[in-house]
Amino acid sequence: MFFKTIISFLRDAEYRGLLMTTLVILGTGTVVYHYVEGWRWLDSLYFSVITLTTIGYGDFSPQTDFGKIFTLFYILLGIGIILTFVNTVFHHFNSVKKNPEKRLK
Repeated sequence: MFFKTIISFLRDAEYRGLLMTTLVILGTGTVVYHYVEGWRWLDSLYFSVITLTTIGYGDFSPQTDFGKIFTLFYILLGIGIILTFVNTVFHHFNSVKKNPEKRLK
């Protein structure tokens, strides 16, 4: 059921646009942190996801002035997009779960 829900989610152009926007935001953060802070790619992606999902473990933090300024704007822009994506996936999953004939479309 999970994979059928994901496939039906990806068939909708609006959802695909939201997914692409989310990937661009995460990708931008990953690239900036990799080059500005000198972190490994995995660490940069990890920090981007942890920051925008508001978990913030604190094991990584920007040390450069540019990294700190970027993070301020990154959080303001990215948090809304990430939360919208998570909320949309959740509501889509629930609607498919409650309305099984939607899966076939």
